[in-house]
Amino acid sequence: MTAPGSYGVAALPRLRVGAAQAGVALAAAFFALVCLAALAPGLFAHGPDQVNPALALRGPMAGHPLGTDQLGRDVLARLVFGARPSLLVGVGSTLLAGLAGSAWGLLAALGGRLVGEAAMRLADVLLSFPAILMALLVVAVLGPGTRNAVLAITVALAPGFARVVRAQALVVRGSAYVRAAVNLGLTPARILLRHIAPNVVAPLLILATINVGTALIAGASLSFLGLGPQPPAPEWGAMLAQARDYLDASWTLALFPGAAITLTVMSATVVGRALQARYEGREAG
Repeated sequence: MTAPGSYGVAALPRLRVGAAQAGVALAAAFFALVCLAALAPGLFAHGPDQVNPALALRGPMAGHPLGTDQLGRDVLARLVFGARPSLLVGVGSTLLAGLAGSAWGLLAALGGRLVGEAAMRLADVLLSFPAILMALLVVAVLGPGTRNAVLAITVALAPGFARVVRAQALVVRGSAYVRAAVNLGLTPARILLRHIAPNVVAPLLILATINVGTALIAGASLSFLGLGPQPPAPEWGAMLAQARDYLDASWTLALFPGAAITLTVMSATVVGRALQARYEGREAG
């Protein structure tokens, strides 16, 4: 005989999994929307630099759903058009870090003991610095701007990719099918391209998805400090920096760019963790 309430208890795991899957789908949809805004901002808003001093520091109202900033510019329009430079720094630096880290990790795994030890000790030194501190050091040398911010965050993230790629490449290199390929006389380049590189792609993509959030935070932090994209270009971190001087007059001026950064980072991280769980054979959530 089934105990009272046992059906409800048995259904809890399914409800939890269903809720987790719904959360992942919602996060993926939001991140896709942000990417669409970055690619085609004109679909959602117009005139991010249109100044109207008579409407400065107004709250949400007709014609300006998220209010206006200190120059009377529409906050919604600046948020939408700010998605491109924000994602350019976050996604661009992650892609570059993935490429550089892959080459670095493969060199460490396949370049011999001396090369591998030297490459990994360099990675350990760079990883001993927090990502934002490393990015600040690089920008301090190169100067402010979008390109330098991307390069700075790339330098900060590449060692993490190198470690993952090296570990995965070492596992694949010791597998039976790679040893068989060596015995059959395949060239090292062919073994690398046909057997090793394809097997490091999946963990690399998962790490890249997760690191997009880290890169977005680092990019917004650099912009907040005036070291990222320069005004008057709309960028979420720069919008936060400008809003801090007007919090008494319009607190929503800081709310919306802060929410955009937070939700975008959360959505990228949730999608990345879900991909990681699926790769490892676990249920997301």
